[in-house]
Amino acid sequence: MGEESRLAAVVALAQGMAAAHSSREAWRAAAGGARRALGGSFAALSVWERELGRLRVLVNVGELAEGEEEFPEDESYPVHQFAEITEFLHERWAGGGEPDAWVETAQGPEEGRAGYCHQRVAALRRRGRGCCVVAPIVLHGLAWGELYVARPVGEPVFGRADADFATVLAAVVAAGIAQTERLEEARRLAFTDSLTGLANRRAVDARLDEAVEQHRRDGAVVSLVVCDVNGLKRVNDTLGHSVGDRLLERFGTVLSLCGAMLPGALAARLGGDEFCLLAVGPSADEVVKAADEVCRRAVELGIGDGVACGVASTEDPIGPVFSARRLFRLADAAQYRAKAERAARPVVAGRQGPDDPVVRLADEPSREADGERRRFRGRHAPG
Repeated sequence: MGEESRLAAVVALAQGMAAAHSSREAWRAAAGGARRALGGSFAALSVWERELGRLRVLVNVGELAEGEEEFPEDESYPVHQFAEITEFLHERWAGGGEPDAWVETAQGPEEGRAGYCHQRVAALRRRGRGCCVVAPIVLHGLAWGELYVARPVGEPVFGRADADFATVLAAVVAAGIAQTERLEEARRLAFTDSLTGLANRRAVDARLDEAVEQHRRDGAVVSLVVCDVNGLKRVNDTLGHSVGDRLLERFGTVLSLCGAMLPGALAARLGGDEFCLLAVGPSADEVVKAADEVCRRAVELGIGDGVACGVASTEDPIGPVFSARRLFRLADAAQYRAKAERAARPVVAGRQGPDDPVVRLADEPSREADGERRRFRGRHAPG
């Protein structure tokens, strides 16, 4: 491959990783781009998990051998079997060198040439591959993992020029991984409440829009639990805001624990003393049971005055739900009623007869305007 072709390959790899929307897409783009650039039949990207002492495969691309998967659940190898990941890299760096790539063949090292891993040789033979080039990936000054590209038996063996090129590719991959990590961290922060670590209102809005669309499309049960922590102002005024923050943090933990009763539920802090659980799939009764547990555990926190909890589910008789806004209004109205009645258990929209006061309250815009209750939250247009 000429210099222009190699430069084009480097650019293509970088662009592929930059276009990725998730870590998995970035890993696939990295391995796939390196495989094409080096003319390999197979490539893998692995990460060194220091705390577990293992090299874990993140992605396999190309011609997969028996038992290999594109995104393996748990394909990992004890790092002591791959001395080059620790000893070789550290020895090279200690001597002022760079983390260069190297080549292994199914025949093993030639006489007089360093060979690092009989495990790799055995793996090449077992999977019908003739040679591989291994390039360390260095991120933030530490060995992060490796890029591995192989060719089948009968194909030309990788040479020194290929190893040098693999070193360049590994550096490009490292830059792409760093960028992906920065973007994912930015996304995480954008959708996370900084005090409790739960999802924030932005995350709820996005998930609820998707959930209501799923309900309209295939009838999925969508349920929303809205909670208001009672007594937060009193705690802030008498014990200080640090204690108030501690109350919110502890309630966030309670909400998360109870949300785990509902597979896939999203626990979130909407802002101030307001929290919610969003569940897609579980029955309304299961959601009410989880909300009941939230109320019970909130009382046991010892500070604050428990929570007021309202539930709205598309499985209950609340009328058609065509928008996220309407489901929010129903859950909020139920929570308002729970607070007004000082209810120790959740109030559930639609379960108080054909003229349910919660449904009537939620669907009566004039009630929102006259200040009789707080404004409903939300960016959504009325449903």
